[in-house]
Amino acid sequence: MTMPPQQTVLLTRETPRAAAIARLNPRHFAIGVAIVVALLLPLLTSSFITFQLTLVMIYGLAILGLNLLTGFNGQFSLGHSAFYGIGAYTAAILMDQADLAYYWTLPCAGALCFVVGFLFGLPALRLQGLYLALATFALATAMPQILKFHPLEPLTGGVQGISILKPDPPAGVPLTADQWLYYFTLAVLLVMFAGAANLLKSRTGRAIMAIRDHPLAAAAMGINTALYKTLTFGVSALYTGVAGALGAIAVQFVAPDSFTFLLSVSLLVGLVIGGVGSIPGSLVGGLFVLFVPNIAESVSSGLAGAVYGVILLLVIYVMPSGAAGLVRILAAKLAFARAAHTEGRLS
Repeated sequence: MTMPPQQTVLLTRETPRAAAIARLNPRHFAIGVAIVVALLLPLLTSSFITFQLTLVMIYGLAILGLNLLTGFNGQFSLGHSAFYGIGAYTAAILMDQADLAYYWTLPCAGALCFVVGFLFGLPALRLQGLYLALATFALATAMPQILKFHPLEPLTGGVQGISILKPDPPAGVPLTADQWLYYFTLAVLLVMFAGAANLLKSRTGRAIMAIRDHPLAAAAMGINTALYKTLTFGVSALYTGVAGALGAIAVQFVAPDSFTFLLSVSLLVGLVIGGVGSIPGSLVGGLFVLFVPNIAESVSSGLAGAVYGVILLLVIYVMPSGAAGLVRILAAKLAFARAAHTEGRLS
């Protein structure tokens, strides 16, 4: 039977659209929905919840920095609280003493942390595994004491720390200070998450992951492992330093005891819970780092540590490969069920 010309033209016009819809990436669709939800949340929640969600994004960005080093390059670190503290103090000092606008403190903090991380990565090249973890542990332990060092008190404020003011929204923008900081943090988060994704898809990213998977084979292929390891250390510190600067702006206060080894452990826990080697999983880790200790405290103030440990064990038992691994397993089961259902209908 011959198809009428009008229907032929209509089919020709609709076929590319249908093909485009069929090719719609579920991952991109989920990212779009998540961004829309994130844009609406501050308009539907209280100022305190908005502040907490801002901290979740900040911790997620710091965990992403650790993920670039540990999850994608295979270098184990227990010292990222030091980079977080350097970024926070950079922002606080520049805002308090140099009267620099808060948004200019982020590139300054990132650049300084990149240099410190790169320089620390040079001697760390001779270390691997537990020995590298021990060296980074020493960095995390020493940083609070360095910040309290008496000759540096005019700059760091010593044990008293530094207080700064939360930035107001630009003139004419109908948002509160908490809402504006939330959207500002969200914009920084999206830019840096996109940058990390593009980096890992590039030739440099493939080299970074090749060093993690097969370091000897990567060196035999001509990859400069020393250069890529130190660069990854620097980029990882940059991400965590920018997160520290945002954290200082959000909390409006920095003090040496806020950046102890416990913060490094919390970031590592968030990395494992979110999923090692997963960029979106870093935000799940941020949720865990912020909310689970508060939940444990609300259950029992006297046994908060024990409750936190039980929750952590249960989560690891349910999600041994983190939230990202659980999502992959569920997606695979769903795809298998759909394939079986389709095969059953055809038969």
